[in-house]
Amino acid sequence: MASPPHRPSLAAVIHRVSLSLLIAVVIPAVVFYAFFVLAGVWTAIVAALVWSYGAIAWRAVTRRRASGLLILAAILLTGRTALSAVADSTWLYFLQPVISDGVVAALFLLSLASTRPLVARLAGDFYPMDQELASRPRVRRLFWHLTALWAVLGLAKATLTLWLLQSQSLETFVLVKSIAMLAINVVAAFATIGLAARVARKEGLLGSPHPVVVAATRA
Repeated sequence: MASPPHRPSLAAVIHRVSLSLLIAVVIPAVVFYAFFVLAGVWTAIVAALVWSYGAIAWRAVTRRRASGLLILAAILLTGRTALSAVADSTWLYFLQPVISDGVVAALFLLSLASTRPLVARLAGDFYPMDQELASRPRVRRLFWHLTALWAVLGLAKATLTLWLLQSQSLETFVLVKSIAMLAINVVAAFATIGLAARVARKEGLLGSPHPVVVAATRA
C-alpha cells in the first residue's frame, strides 16, 4: 500500500518562499547598495553578480536544487552586467530592469494562453506538485490568476523604474529603487501566499495527506 505524499504546512511554505526571496532578491539588493555606498557602482554590480552565482554554487555543493527564482535572477543579472560592461555604461545597467521587467511581464502574459502558465512551472519550488494536483480546477484558476498578477506587477515595476531613472539623481535612484522594489516584491509574494493558502485550504492540502490517496488507503 502506497503511503500518502507529504503535504507541508502553511508555515513550511512561508519559510520556503521567504528563504527563496531572501537569497534571490533581498540579499543581492543589500549587497549591491552596501558596495555602491562603500566602493562605487561597478564594484556593486560585480558584488551582486558574485553573490548570485555563489548562492547557486553553494546549493550545488550542498546537493540542494537552486530555486527557479534564483536561477532567473542570476540570468537577468548576468545579462545586465554583460551589456553594461560592453557598453561601458552604468546608466544602461539601471535601464535594463525596465526592459527585463517588461520582457518577463510579457512572458507571463503570453503563458496565460498555454496549458501551463509560468506560475504553474515555478510552483514546484515551493510546494510538491504532481499532475493530478496541478490539473484541479481551483489550482489551475489560481495559477492563471497569479500569473496575471505577476505580469501586471512586472509592468508596474518597469514603469516605476523608468520614472525614477529619469527624474532622480543616481544616489536617490539606487536608494529609492532598492527599497521600493524590495517592498513590492515582498508584499506581492505574501499576497501570492495568501491566495494560494486560501485555495489550499479548500483543497485540503496544507499539512494533510492527499485526500484521494487517503480515501484509497481507507478503502
